[in-house]
Amino acid sequence: MAFLFAIASLVFIQVDAENIRLSKADIEKLGKKYGPHAKRRIERWQNLLDELSNDSEEDKLERVNDFFNQVRFIDDIKHWKKKDYWATPVEFLITNGGDCEDFSIAKYYTLRELGVADDKMSLAYVKALEYNQAHMVLTYYPSPKTTPLILDNINGTILPASKRPDLLHVYSFNGDKLWLSKMGRRTTLVGTSDRLKPWVKLQSRIENKDINLR
Repeated sequence: MAFLFAIASLVFIQVDAENIRLSKADIEKLGKKYGPHAKRRIERWQNLLDELSNDSEEDKLERVNDFFNQVRFIDDIKHWKKKDYWATPVEFLITNGGDCEDFSIAKYYTLRELGVADDKMSLAYVKALEYNQAHMVLTYYPSPKTTPLILDNINGTILPASKRPDLLHVYSFNGDKLWLSKMGRRTTLVGTSDRLKPWVKLQSRIENKDINLR
């Protein structure tokens, strides 16, 4: 997986960078184009947002993690015919598949929509030691000085980073910051997350409300 480094059709739906809720018209449009199963996955996601709106952050983490971990893991070459592609949450659910970045990104955007503060979350680039490969997880900091919790598609149980010795943390980022990481924690702020081209491209596609689906 090249972490740092022809879609057949386009469908345009209204998705704001700060609001991933879809209108009934948008959901109907997606259903007509991609079928009832894809429509149902999107509806379940939107219903989840409503169900969790007043729940505790702990419940939000558990439910969102469990929801997206039901999606199939498919590597980018097989799924998108590209070496590295970061899908939007809609693409991830419509196609019912994606790799580690897609799981983590979908969880991040969903939790942010549910009111979890951006500075409590980071998308973390790690090495999965058991698989000897690059991997991405979502980290959640209950408070700034605590050990973060790991939301992962390899291990579905949410655990503190200290309980995940199988992950070697390299760096992490969120909406605007980029950190070096060590022992599961953000250690050194090294700049802004716009240094990561795949992240910039993904945010641009969402901000422009242009979502490409094959």
